[in-house]
Amino acid sequence: MTPKTKGYTFALTAIVIFSLQDGISKHLGTSYPPVFIAMMRYWAFGLFVCLLAAKSPGGIAVVAKSRRLGWQIFRGVLLSAQIVMSIKSFTTVGLAHSQAIFAGTPLIVALLSMPLLGEKVGWRRWLAIVIGLCGVLMILRPSEADAFDPHLAIPITASVMFALYAIATRLVSRVDPATTSFFYTGVAGAAAISLVGPFYWTNLAPTDWGWMLMLCITGISGHYALIRAYDLLDAVAVQPITYLQLVLACIMGLLLFNETLTINMMAGSAIVVAAGIFTVWRENMVARRQARAARAV
Repeated sequence: MTPKTKGYTFALTAIVIFSLQDGISKHLGTSYPPVFIAMMRYWAFGLFVCLLAAKSPGGIAVVAKSRRLGWQIFRGVLLSAQIVMSIKSFTTVGLAHSQAIFAGTPLIVALLSMPLLGEKVGWRRWLAIVIGLCGVLMILRPSEADAFDPHLAIPITASVMFALYAIATRLVSRVDPATTSFFYTGVAGAAAISLVGPFYWTNLAPTDWGWMLMLCITGISGHYALIRAYDLLDAVAVQPITYLQLVLACIMGLLLFNETLTINMMAGSAIVVAAGIFTVWRENMVARRQARAARAV
């Protein structure tokens, strides 16, 4: 198996695992507070990143060194809050509808990268952003007879939060290695949610301990598979595969949770996915061109 094939295998594995994680989160979210579920998940994730850092060259002391510590902590705290919002979205709005809205996150990242990172966006990406946002509007209004559902503010907020997390990750990646960013994603997030989560503590039913264990296992294995995928593939190759999560969410929503899909939702999702893939591809092309120009100088 070639490195590229291994990379795609890891990427597909990660997406399938994350999809299962979303389904388990929705199942548990119908009985337990989202903050409590996220805290249990983060305790396992935080332990995982600490063990990973301890085994790296230099150990935790080296991995934890950051030139932008404040931003690293901010990233971890923001992602933990975003996960809480996502779980709430799965239980309130539904898996399929939530993932359809989440698919527009790369477009929000492209928009925010201009004022927050000073990046320039050309007319091609602007066109893709506008088209993609039109697709999002189609998703937000699943049928002409329905009024806007205020609950849709939950996945929209979660999507914006993840976009801000992605922007902050780009910012710290300029000075810190990926291992440091991954470490603070788990540790800062686990610490932050542990300050709030105990107030939402709920005793698990005996039958739900297995589901909670599966949630922790999927969280650890999914992140590991994604790390391995990014080790072997460029981000532009991995990003299109992540949209498979939308397809799997629709399948699980239909078969397991009796969710419904509308024509507007499916058409809007297709537009958003196409615009998102083009936006990521175009960003990669511009970055490569700038890198070649820098080397030429």
